[in-house]
Amino acid sequence: MNALAREVHGLDLNLAPLITDRLETQIDGMSYSQRLAVTLVAIFGGMALFLAAIGLYAVMSYSVSQTTRELGMRMALGAGARDILGLVLSRGLRLTIVGMLIGAGAAMLLTRLMTNLLYKVSPHDPIAFGSAFLILLVVTLLACVVPARRATHIDPVRALKV
Repeated sequence: MNALAREVHGLDLNLAPLITDRLETQIDGMSYSQRLAVTLVAIFGGMALFLAAIGLYAVMSYSVSQTTRELGMRMALGAGARDILGLVLSRGLRLTIVGMLIGAGAAMLLTRLMTNLLYKVSPHDPIAFGSAFLILLVVTLLACVVPARRATHIDPVRALKV
């Protein structure tokens, strides 16, 4: 920087190099607010996904505990563990798909508010929405597997006594 300042002074004594930062540093400084906003959105999105997974797990656990008699009756009548697992998973997936459809409608309406935060990405980007749906389905399956596996180990005799 000192050599640059000497060269500029050598050309004209009235000129002085005011900006001595690298261009990359200047761009980073100008885009700080956008990066901060995107980071906060990502953090809040991750927290929302975590809370949704906990909520879905709680709902599915409660649902399995409330239908213990039904599941015990099904097992007493010959339903296998695979049938019970499929039943509980299908209930959880149905619940999640309805929520995802409602959420997709709301997202389509509200993403236009975030247009100024997006760079070279459409607010209705199909890849972003598709990956969000895929992540939600994986989280749903993980949240439903534990209550579903617990439902397959229900003793029909104990379930019918309750």
